[in-house]
Amino acid sequence: MQSQKQFKRRFSFEFFPPKTDKGRDKLQVVRDRLAEVRPDFFSVTYGAGGSTRDRTIDTVLSLHQQGISTAPHLSCVGSSKDSLAELLNLYRDKGINRIVALRGDLPSGMGAAGELRYANDLVRFIREHSGDTFNIEVAAYPEFHPQARNAEEDLKNFARKVEAGANSAITQYFFNIDSYFYFIDRLEKMNVTIPVVPGIMPIVNYANLVRFSEMCGAEIPRWIRKQLEAYGDDSESIRQFGEDMLSEMCRKLLDAGAPGLHFYTLNQAEPSFNIWNNLNLGDRNKIAF
Repeated sequence: MQSQKQFKRRFSFEFFPPKTDKGRDKLQVVRDRLAEVRPDFFSVTYGAGGSTRDRTIDTVLSLHQQGISTAPHLSCVGSSKDSLAELLNLYRDKGINRIVALRGDLPSGMGAAGELRYANDLVRFIREHSGDTFNIEVAAYPEFHPQARNAEEDLKNFARKVEAGANSAITQYFFNIDSYFYFIDRLEKMNVTIPVVPGIMPIVNYANLVRFSEMCGAEIPRWIRKQLEAYGDDSESIRQFGEDMLSEMCRKLLDAGAPGLHFYTLNQAEPSFNIWNNLNLGDRNKIAF
């Protein structure tokens, strides 16, 4: 992982746009709590086919105006170049300087994939439209994208996103750190060297974790499954196990040179905040490689 040690570490938290006034109020509390650790940025997800477009915009601008850089997710599936350009212009004019560029999913019932088919097409379009205005984040899949034809093609797809102009990447969450190390080693052999930040999913509900993992192709190792199953409905034990296990995993990743962490918060503060504190990340600039 020599290539990753050269990059400045950064830490970030991901939210989804709330649907209700109560959800917005809750997110404000979560935002304030996580802002205490001074992350490098927040990010906000974008629904399949742009289904949360307006809510994503509102959430991004609200968070950004409160003083911490906020990165909107932007997906190309189901979108026209004109609609994407409109969003890029809006974000640029509002001072947004980071974009998470994704292919995205096509909602059921929507027939057209849009003018841009793949994430590398979107990255290239952003560069052609906006130059270097945005730092472009892309997705990485240490356990490989569930729709990839094979592992080699998935690595080539990632390289295409970098060639198109991606600055850095955030991984799908994982629990097997060897998959991350192997992914980085393969990228080094391909001379693909951008920061690849591990995505971290706190464990707060086993049933939801299984559902998310089946959708995105993330493996839950057998020993973790068995331990979580043993806790049954004991949510406190599930939470504590998750925090302890993930804190140790994050520590190993950082010690090995991972260039930061990206937390999938699910709009909850405490699980990510507790892992942060377990890692003693209060003064993150003093963390040794």
